[in-house]
Amino acid sequence: MFLANGFGGQHIMILPEENTVVVFTGGNYLTYRPTFLILERYIIPAHTSEDVDLYNIGTFSQLPREKKKTYDFSIENLNLYIPDGKTMVILGPSGFGKTTLLKMIAGVIPVESGSIEFDGKRVDELKPMDRKIGMVFQDYALYPHLTSKSNVLFYFFFKRKTQELYESAREKFDRTSELMGVELAYLPDRNPGTLSGGEKQRVAIARCITRDPNVFLLDETFSNLDQMLREKYRLNVKKLLGIFDITTVYVTHDQHEALVFADIIAIMRDGRIEQTGSSTDIYNDPGSLFVAEFINTDQYVPAINTLPGGYMPGVPDSVIVGIRPRDIKIGKHAVPGGLQAVILEKTTIPMQKEVILTARVHEKTVYIVTPPKDDISFGDTVTLDIHGCFMFDKDTGKRIRDKEPVTASVPK
Repeated sequence: MFLANGFGGQHIMILPEENTVVVFTGGNYLTYRPTFLILERYIIPAHTSEDVDLYNIGTFSQLPREKKKTYDFSIENLNLYIPDGKTMVILGPSGFGKTTLLKMIAGVIPVESGSIEFDGKRVDELKPMDRKIGMVFQDYALYPHLTSKSNVLFYFFFKRKTQELYESAREKFDRTSELMGVELAYLPDRNPGTLSGGEKQRVAIARCITRDPNVFLLDETFSNLDQMLREKYRLNVKKLLGIFDITTVYVTHDQHEALVFADIIAIMRDGRIEQTGSSTDIYNDPGSLFVAEFINTDQYVPAINTLPGGYMPGVPDSVIVGIRPRDIKIGKHAVPGGLQAVILEKTTIPMQKEVILTARVHEKTVYIVTPPKDDISFGDTVTLDIHGCFMFDKDTGKRIRDKEPVTASVPK
């Protein structure tokens, strides 16, 4: 696709693959073939949603790491199933393949092995334009010469002009605008160059939803918004996806965002899926130390404390013991199996009736979240009573379930 300015305020869009030229002028548009004017009438398709199945897919890319340098990155033997109408969040650190996977689903990056299926139909050999996907990029990708309303309704420009089309476009625009906060009073007639980052992102999301995609792809959609707007639009988009029942793949490194959005979470690491499941299942039953450390419900403390196995009675040194900060009870009297610790710091959590205690167990630092303890202060020697823990292999980080005590699975 190419964009150009024409005469008399006209804007021209050239679509080489479609052998089509679109001229925008005076708020109207005309669609041409090189030798004749297109007058045929279009119809708007009914919306459907599809499940997504990635089977044993793989690709190899060279991605920039530093200026004038690249590093090799690959996705190999990746299997993933996303149920129809559900939102799956691909969660993981930056640079571990999340956006690459999203672009493979979209068709921007080719799949070199395996297959991608939408509702049982293979699509990895189709062009991106034929996959009926809608994608919202982190950098907006709006048409700069069109108004916000024209950007949102761009999908309808190539549909037959009927009364049903006008009503459908108006309904989708009004409904999406209300939920997304794309206010009709001040955004529709403004060009992207006059919009703030938050406004641009809202227009991009609204444009994607109104085009009736079968699969909705979001790449770090809220990363450029401030915290207040981020919280607001997370909930609005979640509501919007539920109303339109669109199968969605959302990429983020933000754990809180994943907990808000996801029906299913897939933890990604080094180009592979480490674990999938609901947020509760992944938090309560991590399959590896990496997963246990990555999903965190408390923003003030690490997700899990790790101690050498030798610190615990009967546990070998080849094991790492993982303990959630809320699974530790603290007291000044010895208990069977308890750990001796020295209090290093006591911090009150703002707006909550809890404190964070930082303690030293031998050479390791441990964090405890507990109700206020007036009788405990800096320098005190206390006993830590462990009410739940996970065991991980020291070399591989994989969970060792047969060595865990019966209290390992702590209900939340």
